[in-house]
Amino acid sequence: MSAFVNLHTLILRDTMLAEAAVDLIRARHYNAEWALMEQLERLGRHFDEIEDEYLRERKADIEQVVERVLKALAGSSFAAVAADKAAKVDNHHEMIIVAHDIAPVDMLQFKSKIFHGFVTDLGGRTSHTAIMARSLGIPAAIGVQQASSLIRQDDLIIVDGAQGIVIVDPTPMVLEEYAYRQSEKTLEQRKLQRLKFSPTQTLDGTPIGLYANIELPEDAAAALAAGVVGIGLFRTEFLYMRNRYDLPGEEEQFEAYRQVVEAMKGLPVTIRTIDVGADKPLDMRDGDAEVAVNPALGLRAIRWSLSEPQ
Repeated sequence: MSAFVNLHTLILRDTMLAEAAVDLIRARHYNAEWALMEQLERLGRHFDEIEDEYLRERKADIEQVVERVLKALAGSSFAAVAADKAAKVDNHHEMIIVAHDIAPVDMLQFKSKIFHGFVTDLGGRTSHTAIMARSLGIPAAIGVQQASSLIRQDDLIIVDGAQGIVIVDPTPMVLEEYAYRQSEKTLEQRKLQRLKFSPTQTLDGTPIGLYANIELPEDAAAALAAGVVGIGLFRTEFLYMRNRYDLPGEEEQFEAYRQVVEAMKGLPVTIRTIDVGADKPLDMRDGDAEVAVNPALGLRAIRWSLSEPQ
């Protein structure tokens, strides 16, 4: 989870946000809040023009950082207010947060299971909030338009995280169906818990090693707990796609790799160097070499890595 916090720290330090806001304060005599909102609108217009869904949704990260700064300037915190309200409610009720948007950093403060699900108006399947929810194992419906205005306080709702839908005021039959699904899922998880350290082999006795593919360093612990014998593929593109304005340095990359290797406690880890192209374009890179967008030809993947040793 530290990766999300580190990302927000990088955004705070980025000149396109921080220094640009300071320039507006000096040149136009804006107050801090106005300057931040003005620069946020400028950056937002650039991100709206990006065709790639993943990169376009990174606009939400900047919005969340600015929102947290504005709340800090005003002396308030969404997470603190929500948690305070939850503490005053009967603990026997499972609570769901319905909000216009929720920052990943706020979700970190909800790990204590005060809340049992999340619904947001904004976001998508590749947003960091959605990734965080999956990582924490919390049901979430992200990008449900107008949910925060249509769902009222104390409404009974079901959050179907698998399908990304919300059911408001479910009938007794629907409640019974989802209660059955929940019990079946719990039973299935218990069966898998008993099997996870059993030998994996084919019917003729040939052993098979089950490895995990991971996207983030934080995924390694969950993979190890699931009983895998190693990491078959650690995709490292996240290092580059989270850092929109410059490429990650050697220390940042080393730290991410170190986290995974240490988490796997001696089990093998296969790390794939960056592979970008038509499916995962970058909006900015250091250096003069151009990565080819053709999925099979040109300077990309290992060819690019070998040509740019530094």
